Amino acid sequence: MEKRIQLPITRETARTIKAGEACLLSGVIYTARDAAHKRLVELVDKGEPLPFDIKDATIYYVGPTPAKPGKVIGSAGPTTSYRMDAYSPTLIREGETGMIGKGKRSDEVVAAMKEYGAVYFAAIGGAGALLSSCIKKAEIVCYEDLGAEAVRRLEVEDLPVVAVIDAEGNNLYANGRKAYLESIKD
Repeated sequence: MEKRIQLPITRETARTIKAGEACLLSGVIYTARDAAHKRLVELVDKGEPLPFDIKDATIYYVGPTPAKPGKVIGSAGPTTSYRMDAYSPTLIREGETGMIGKGKRSDEVVAAMKEYGAVYFAAIGGAGALLSSCIKKAEIVCYEDLGAEAVRRLEVEDLPVVAVIDAEGNNLYANGRKAYLESIKD
């Protein structure tokens, strides 16, 4: 059974989400990939305001395809998360509480998640068309020059994700593999 989560995710709520839980996210999320993350962190480093409120924000690592006629957005599948690892600890410190992508995260990102209270969700790669059906509204917030990688504000309804790394540092990628390997020993 999926855990329904109404966004935004506070730090307190982030600490209640456990690795391995299937979740359905509803509310507002933002999109950003590595080029946008670099710009956001440069603003933080200069002490300048961010173009959207990072407090309790969830960022989806996606560069959606153009919307077809009558659609809100095109295919919106996750991109590989490690490309954001150099920037994520700063944004978590600034208030980000949720991240959506695919693949492993660095020890530095996990340490920031544990220190501040954040959760990392995985969306299913290759299912971008299905995931886009959960996006009810999309608008560019900033960095339009980045094309598909511009920061967008998305309103989502029942976006299916799995909590992969929780705010305690539990990691489904590591723990799930270990449990599986132990189960096949016999």
